This record gives sequence, structure tokens and C-alpha cells, in this order.
Amino acid sequence: MIDTTVDVINKLGLHARASGKLIEVTTKFRSSIQIGKGDKLVDAKNIMSLLMLGAGKGTTLRLVIDGADAEKAEEEIKSLFAAKFYEAD
Repeated sequence: MIDTTVDVINKLGLHARASGKLIEVTTKFRSSIQIGKGDKLVDAKNIMSLLMLGAGKGTTLRLVIDGADAEKAEEEIKSLFAAKFYEAD
């Protein structure tokens, strides 16, 4: 099991478009993927749950991944956040 953090660094935060891109990544994996603030974790494969987080720029999110492909999932998710969800600044 992986329990780590990711920082929201894109200008608009985890809004609808960014959440959609995150869903594209998370749904490729069989692992259970949860994301949230502290102990309030939500299913990272559910867009409504992601939008309800209200994670704006500067938010540090906890990422918990459990399953056979957890390491690959962590790598792709962190890459997406680092790339600012491929949005223009």
C-alpha cells in the first residue's frame, strides 16, 4: 500500500476538467485509489467525489493506493499533477 501526498499546483485547482483528466488516469488501474485531505478520503475514480473536495491551488492532498499496480498508478498520478493537468498557465 502506498500512502503519499501530491500538491495541487495548477492555477484552477482540481476543477471539472482537471478532475476528468485524473479520472482518465485512475480508471486505468485495478488498484483502489483514494485521495483527499487528511482522513477525509474519497474514491479517486468518482468525479463527483473529486469535485466535492474543493481542492484549489496550493492544496496538499493525501493519496492512498492499494493493489498490484499501485506503483505505476502513483507514478502516473504524480506526473499528471506535476504537469499541471496539461493546462496552459
